[in-house]
Amino acid sequence: MNKKEIENILKDYHWMINSIKILNSSLIDAGEGLTAQYGDDAGMPKIKGMTGDPVYREAVRREKRYQVIRKYKAKISVIQDRLHLIKDDRELEVLHWLLEGKSYRWVALHMGLSHSHIRRIRESIVEQLVGAYMPSKTKDPKQKTVC
Repeated sequence: MNKKEIENILKDYHWMINSIKILNSSLIDAGEGLTAQYGDDAGMPKIKGMTGDPVYREAVRREKRYQVIRKYKAKISVIQDRLHLIKDDRELEVLHWLLEGKSYRWVALHMGLSHSHIRRIRESIVEQLVGAYMPSKTKDPKQKTVC
């Protein structure tokens, strides 16, 4: 993960958590109340490349939503797996409020700090989250290993 990706996840964390909650609750009753068409509607031409079965179409739609949930969970895990890296109490407090979806201005007022100071603290947090998980440099292929 690079710095920009971590910043984007921090910015989007709150709404992704809320979306996962809402999507999970809405997907519980998959397919309830859906029935295949009968009578005149069953004989009508269908859109090319689509099935006329509403249950199947609903299952496809819901599978796409499950894919969205998996994508959000993967992004959220990036932050959650690295929370232990932040040791400073002030940084932890700022991080907590940012993950709750609060603005820099709100956090600054809450903590009695300036807006720019909150931004600097967030930058420090991002650096710690990125820096600790930088991939190790690969060895030069020309270098020989000694056994």
